[in-house]
Order: sequence, then C-alpha cells, then structure tokens
Amino acid sequence: MRLEELEREESQLLDETPINVVSVPEPQGFVVRHKWQKHLLTYLMVFGPGLIVMVADNDGGAVSTYMQAGGQYGLHLLWTLVVLLPICYFVQEMVARLGIATGKGHAAMIYERFGKWWGRFSLFDLLLVNFLTLITEFAAISLALSAMGVSPRIAVPVAALGLTLLVITGSYLRWERAVIALCLLDLTWFVLAFLVHPSWATVARKTLVPTMPLGGVTSSLVFLVIAVVGTTIAPWQLFFQQSCVAEKRLRFADLKWARLDTLIGSLITVTVAAAMMLVGNYGFQHGIVFHDPAQFAVAIMPMLGHFMRNSILLLMVNAAVLGATAISLASAWAYGEVKGWEHSLHKKLWEAPGFYATYIACVGVAAAIVLIPHVPLQLVIVSVQVFAGLILPSAIVFLQLLLNDRELLGDRWVNKPWNNVINWTIIVVLFALSLLLAAQVMLPNLFN
Repeated sequence: MRLEELEREESQLLDETPINVVSVPEPQGFVVRHKWQKHLLTYLMVFGPGLIVMVADNDGGAVSTYMQAGGQYGLHLLWTLVVLLPICYFVQEMVARLGIATGKGHAAMIYERFGKWWGRFSLFDLLLVNFLTLITEFAAISLALSAMGVSPRIAVPVAALGLTLLVITGSYLRWERAVIALCLLDLTWFVLAFLVHPSWATVARKTLVPTMPLGGVTSSLVFLVIAVVGTTIAPWQLFFQQSCVAEKRLRFADLKWARLDTLIGSLITVTVAAAMMLVGNYGFQHGIVFHDPAQFAVAIMPMLGHFMRNSILLLMVNAAVLGATAISLASAWAYGEVKGWEHSLHKKLWEAPGFYATYIACVGVAAAIVLIPHVPLQLVIVSVQVFAGLILPSAIVFLQLLLNDRELLGDRWVNKPWNNVINWTIIVVLFALSLLLAAQVMLPNLFN
C-alpha cells in the first residue's frame, strides 16, 4: 500500500539522519540541549492549523449566536458547550489525521474515493454554505463598525481589501503568523466575562448540570440550540484544516503535535464561547433586549463604560475577519483542488491565479451583498448558523467513511473501533438535531 511505503521511506530517512548535528555555524542554527526543548520546537513548527480552525470558528456569526443565547436564556445553555467540546476535538482530529496521511485536501479525497457525483455534491454544499457564512462575516463587520460611527460603505470595502492583502503575499507562514495574532486577541473575551461579574457558583452549576429555561422547550429554544451546534462545528472546518495541514506539509511524526494543537484550539474556542454567553447574560439579568451584539454594546455603555462597548465591537470585527479569511480559503482550496489548479499560499499571485481569483471573488461578492440596503443582517447571521447545522451531518459522514478506508490509510491510521462508536454517535445526534429543525419549520407550533 502506498501509505505504508511512504511511512517506511520516511522512517528510513529519519533513522539515517543524525539528530544531534551541531556543525552548523552558531548564527545560523539552534542547539537543542534538552528533550523538552526539542518537543517545544517541534510543537511550534506544527502549531497553527488546529488553533486557527477552532478559534476562527468563533467568527462574527458565533459572536451573535452565543451572545443571543446568553441574552435570551441566561446561563441555561452553557452545558451545551461541554457536550460540544469532545465533538469538536474528535471531528477535527480525524481531519488532521486524514490530511497528514494523504497530503491532500478534503475535497480532492472525496472526488478520488467517491467519484465525481458525490464530489460535486459535497463541493456545492461547501461553497454554498461558505458563501452564505461569508456574508454573515461582513454583516458583523458592518453592524459593529456602524455602532462606532463608521459607515458600512467605508468599513466593508476596507475590510474586503484587508482580507485580500492578507493572503496575496505568497507566504503561508506570513499569513499564519498574522492570523495567529488575531486568534490571541480573542482571549480578551475572558477579561470582558470577568468585568460583567457573573455568579461563578451559578456558572459552574449551569455548566455541569443541564437545565431548561422557565418556558421549557420552545421553537426559539430549539432554533437557538441548533444554531449553537451549527456555529461550533461547521462544514468549512473539515475542508479548511485538511487543506491547511497539507499546505503546511506535516508528516506522520507530527500527528501527536497536530492532535495537541487541535485539542488546545478546541478548549480555547469552547471557553471563549462560554465567555461570550456570560457577557450576553448581563443583558438577560438587567432586562436589556437586543437583536445583535452591536446593539447590546451600545445599550450597556451607560452601565459599563466605553471600554466594554468598544471591546465588544472590536472583538466582533476581529472574529469576523478571522472567520472570513478561513472560510474564503476553505472555498479557494477546495475549488482549486477539484479544478486541478495550483492552490497554495506558497505561490505568488501570478503562479496560482485561479486559486487567488476564487478567494478574491468570494470576499468581493459577499461584501457587495452586505451593502444592499435593508438586508436583515442579524436574521441572516443566525439563519446561516442553522443551515450549517443542517448540512453538517452529511459532511461528517464522508469524513467518517474516508477514515475507515484501509486501502487509503492502512491499518495504522484508520479509525479504531472506539473512534467509530464515538463518531457514529456524533453523526446520529447531529442528524436528530437536523430532523428537529425540519419538524420545527414544517410545524411551527410543535414545541409550544
């Protein structure tokens, strides 16, 4: 099998290569004297795709969804994040493993293993939900900067230009460093969560013990729970991380560090989501009714000051920029793989014109749609999260089947039996949520 041959060749190369070579002149190298230094340096080289894919998932739509969950239901939905944490990790761990084992993106593997019909079906689903989600990112930028007095006709085009400049440098490493810096800014949500002074005993109880709001199970509650699932685990993440792993050219020896990267990213994205709910809960406690985070930020300024208002608005913009670059790249990578184009951030603009044109087109058209007058931006944001939750199960089914393909992965890298139990359970739960949403749409009074 080609995978096992590649693994043997890599193992032989590693065995034949001296590890402790220190003949490199001092200014050009770094002598590793301790095992922990070797582990740290190895992790830092692998570090990136797992963190970016998870933190970027807390995008503009996620800020709206999580804060709305806190604003409408207080802390009652915190427990959903505990359930979603292992789901996030196990799904994205499969993606990292598949990317390392094949060296190809997710779209290319679906085409190769399931044929053109299913490949086109999955690609169409991805491009559609990605484009709709991208609209929500620019909607979030428009809402946030409008609240700061910046006209959408200035804010949205400038954001689109910045997103374009971020990727056309011809350097994957430069893009990755810039995006990781934006990811670290997301940690400011923890500061905001402390500033609203929640009852930490209540937070712990609501996190560990599932509870229902006073109104019980209603249509709006079901809608919001599915939106939370849809924004915490999105189809674009599968395609993005696998392409990102392939782009970074990670090897078999890097898998444990890629898993650690994904685990850290999962922990950050879920805890930041909880912080967003805590901030939204401040509105619930003080009777502040809001339809989007920008409106909430303006409403709380008299009580919590300019710092809180500006922080929420700027973090909303940061989240949207992170989501927009990741989602646009997921589309460009997937489409480039299927078309057989050069599709790499290592390439210059003129070396991969189709790849970069796809990215720029996605960004430009989504930005233009947001500038159409009277578009209900918040409704679009939450509805897209629900749509993502609907198509997620089918995307994970392809991933699960690929991870059980012994001809493709060999005995060492395929799913273990316990992997399959967990993953099929996740798929069943996601399908059940999709059916609940369909039932709610067809029978609006079902949960009233």
